[in-house]
Amino acid sequence: MSVEIKEVKSRRELRRFVNFPEKLYRHNECYVPYLEFDQIDTLDHKTNPAAEFCDYKLYMAYKDGEEVGRVAAIVNHKNNEQWNHRQVRFGWIDFIDDREVSAALMAKVEELGREHGMDEIVGPLGFTDMDPEGTLIEGFDRESTMPQIYNDPYYQDHLEALGFRKDADWIEFRCQVPDKLPEKIERIEKIVLERNNLHIRNLTRSYIRKHDYAHKIFALDNETYKSLYNVTELPMEAADRYIGFYLSILDLRYLSCVETEDGQLVGFAITMPSLAHALKKSRGRLFPFGWWYLAHDLFIKHSDGAELLLIGVRPDYQNLGVNAVLIADLFRKYQKLGVKWAESNGELETNIKVQKQFELFGPDWCKRRRAYIKELK
Repeated sequence: MSVEIKEVKSRRELRRFVNFPEKLYRHNECYVPYLEFDQIDTLDHKTNPAAEFCDYKLYMAYKDGEEVGRVAAIVNHKNNEQWNHRQVRFGWIDFIDDREVSAALMAKVEELGREHGMDEIVGPLGFTDMDPEGTLIEGFDRESTMPQIYNDPYYQDHLEALGFRKDADWIEFRCQVPDKLPEKIERIEKIVLERNNLHIRNLTRSYIRKHDYAHKIFALDNETYKSLYNVTELPMEAADRYIGFYLSILDLRYLSCVETEDGQLVGFAITMPSLAHALKKSRGRLFPFGWWYLAHDLFIKHSDGAELLLIGVRPDYQNLGVNAVLIADLFRKYQKLGVKWAESNGELETNIKVQKQFELFGPDWCKRRRAYIKELK
């Protein structure tokens, strides 16, 4: 029987779309489910803040009546204008090891691209850089993390067979938290703070609300990352959805912020306890008992691991050692919290500066993921 592609229209179909990877990877110990409610909010046109500047469609593939694949086709008009290109993105792509299925899914992405006059097809990318991106091409035997994509090795073969080539690679590392910080990083931290009249700001939720601090971090995130690969500068009105979600789950002891004497934010690091164990136990669902596993690992007894979500430094402070201050402060907090290891998000392989910041901690470069590109003819 041939592959049938259906556009996701109803809430019920959206739930199937979101839960397809759970079906595909249920018996893979390295797969970590996403939070179901967060994925639904991200993909629903009514609640997705990126819907204001993106046209997109979601598709499910069926064969012999069974769900066998999914993909999101996205035209991010803001990104295309910002980078002066015409690209249709594919994201949230998963499929069984069947070339007919992957080809049928990508044909629907190409179709949306042509409808909007696009020249290239690129991905996996989300609506924005807050979404998972990059096909995993190394590290299939390593446990995934909450913000990242997990996929089987055959995805790379399918995409290359369809004519895709490498556009960008990200690498990820895991490092151990030492009992004592290296003297070098403590010395750099002291010099940087004194020489530049900077200080570390420890946050409370009341301080964040009073000083609108979350929006300050969001604005600095835009400024820090705007020149990196295919980043979309997000309008501030889109910030509230992300701020509301992360403020509800972040333990502020896992954050670090550096300010000037007069309170200007010049650097931030956002991390959180690893939720891999809780997400596996809950299968990404809050009910009936998933909320307990998540609440336990977030607020009662933390995992012995941490996930490095974002580190940003204001461009005019990027060569002054502020990164070292943030890392020293974080790892000192990890020691107090009993954290044994920390794993990064994807770092562009060309971003040597960031990679060097962690050399003192003996990073294990354990994963690589890739964005692919192809001309749209």
